[in-house]
Amino acid sequence: MTTRIAKRLIAWQKQHGRHTLPWQNTRDPYRVWLSEIMLQQTQVAAVLAYYARFLERFPTVASLAAASLDEVMPYWAGLGYYSRARNLHAAAQMVMRDFGGTFPDNPVALQRLPGVGQSTAAAVAVFAFGKRAAILDGNVKRVFARHFGIAGFPGSSAVAAQLWHIAERELPKSDLVAYTQGLMDLGATLCTRTKPDCARCPLRASCVALQEDRVAQLPERKPAKAKPQRSTRVLVLVRDDAVLVEPRPPQGIWGGLLSLPEGDEGDLAAVLALHNIRPAQLTALPEIEHGFTHFSLTIAPYVARVAHVARLSHAQLRSPGQHWLPLSEVANAALPAPIKKLLLRCAGTLLNA
Repeated sequence: MTTRIAKRLIAWQKQHGRHTLPWQNTRDPYRVWLSEIMLQQTQVAAVLAYYARFLERFPTVASLAAASLDEVMPYWAGLGYYSRARNLHAAAQMVMRDFGGTFPDNPVALQRLPGVGQSTAAAVAVFAFGKRAAILDGNVKRVFARHFGIAGFPGSSAVAAQLWHIAERELPKSDLVAYTQGLMDLGATLCTRTKPDCARCPLRASCVALQEDRVAQLPERKPAKAKPQRSTRVLVLVRDDAVLVEPRPPQGIWGGLLSLPEGDEGDLAAVLALHNIRPAQLTALPEIEHGFTHFSLTIAPYVARVAHVARLSHAQLRSPGQHWLPLSEVANAALPAPIKKLLLRCAGTLLNA
């Protein structure tokens, strides 16, 4: 049985949906899975270039699993939500170790992979293996909330359960790829969060939000909370034509990326002492404001030139991975976006600091 919604959506997708994205028209589970992970909380336009570069460097799940995390991170730097890259690498290793190098073909097994939730597992199962499984990503939640007039914040457990029930109920028996892609396309191109194009929507005749003039109100937003404000200092230490960098801890923000030595005055005092730099020799650069999902961060950069560095033992270094990164390599290094932007913007000044 194909529901009326599914029938209209499938017909619309085949005629008006997206058909030329680089991860479409393939049943390769590696490429499908990679695209789904990259598209989590990220727009298609931002993913396209990253997807191409990543596949060029890691064309198969075996090549990704064989690489080190340090080799992987530069190809994710700037895309954000870096736990996705760490999970991607761990999942590739799990596919090779636990599944004999072949992706499992059912949603339950796929959810064993790090970073793969119920909706992502369903999408991979549908697109790569033609399985019958329901998706419920952010775009689809918006489509269902509006079409069926579901009040409340979709992130709450009660509303999420209601939306999952709808997702399972509306799932057709056939044309699963067109239906699933149609839901994604509708949410991404017509049933958008702002300025939805209801006049062209294939489901407009039965849309509760449209009939009740509630399109702008649905889905309801998360109850507002004041975003915590944090601040930190970073040291931009320049020696010749290189800048001092160190790896971030594996967990937390920017986990696994390179960054500048960071912390409060006490944290950074030892770094300055190792390089014979007095606080008075630091020059303040303009502060950087950077927003994360759950807090805002103010970064205060301080720059100084290092005249001479004695050979330091690993015990003396704050981070064993601390090293001098040539400024000419900053553009391609695995640095957080605001740190990379800072160094690229100030490259000329840094060379003359």
